[in-house]
Amino acid sequence: MSEAKEHVKCLIIGSGPAGYTAAIYASRANLEPVLYTGKDPGGQLIITTEVDNYPGYPEGVMGPQMMEDFRKQAERFGTQVRYDMVEKVDFSGPVHKVWTANGDEIHADSVIISTGASAKWLGLESEQKLMNKGVSACAVCDGFFFRGQELVIVGGGDTACEEASYLAKLSPKVHMLVRRDELRASKIMQQRVMKTENIEIHWNTEALEVLGEEEVEGVKVINNKTNETSVIDAKGFFVAIGHKPNTDIFADWLDRDETGYLIVTPGSTHTKIEGVFVSGDAQDKVYRQAVTAAGTGCMAALDAERYLTEKEII
Repeated sequence: MSEAKEHVKCLIIGSGPAGYTAAIYASRANLEPVLYTGKDPGGQLIITTEVDNYPGYPEGVMGPQMMEDFRKQAERFGTQVRYDMVEKVDFSGPVHKVWTANGDEIHADSVIISTGASAKWLGLESEQKLMNKGVSACAVCDGFFFRGQELVIVGGGDTACEEASYLAKLSPKVHMLVRRDELRASKIMQQRVMKTENIEIHWNTEALEVLGEEEVEGVKVINNKTNETSVIDAKGFFVAIGHKPNTDIFADWLDRDETGYLIVTPGSTHTKIEGVFVSGDAQDKVYRQAVTAAGTGCMAALDAERYLTEKEII
């Protein structure tokens, strides 16, 4: 194995709220962090329009602007932000090795993983065209903007049921598209949806097209039992078919759950490998909010600082 081109105290992989917050704390603790942004600098927030629920922005903020603010703050304290993607890791020794798409080889005393998770989409062309114009993968983030409007949500699992229940508090009618004749959600979530009068479940139904030019105006659907098509008038289209954590490159080294989320010691960001920590949506499949991701980014930096202190590296 070749000699490292560079040895760092703290390497941060990923650049959403978790990664940048970890960088702010790590740089203020003199860990001299190097942060690799990944292929989507800023993470999921860069495909989000208005963010109204993050503290400190009383008038709201656009997602990309918010991530720009995070980056500038991290750099102000000395974080090196590099626009490259980590493609391979080796956590076999006390010094952790990573390789990037541009050919960098970094040896790090501590690693903070904040690679996040990506929403799963249906793959419709119209879905992409109307992204952030009424199409969303986060009801809690964006539902408020559609209060008083009829909405469509796709999915039949716990997340879809939870988000449908949330939207039902804001909307006069929520249309839930379920491609099977039953829900996959837990019994208690199924009961909650069934009892909510303004949620209408469309069984055996799939979306064919999101209608509208500049904003969502409706959804063309098909019943996969009868092959009949119809149009549901709606102003919002929410996709709740799950998220895929961006953790595949760590599969040989770290424990993951059945859906790919990295497993940490409860109440901390520690993994089973000393000096490797995880923050944000790479390990959180419950909350998935910018503010909770930032919180775990802070935790990861504090955990890394304590680890490096105990090892007398700093």
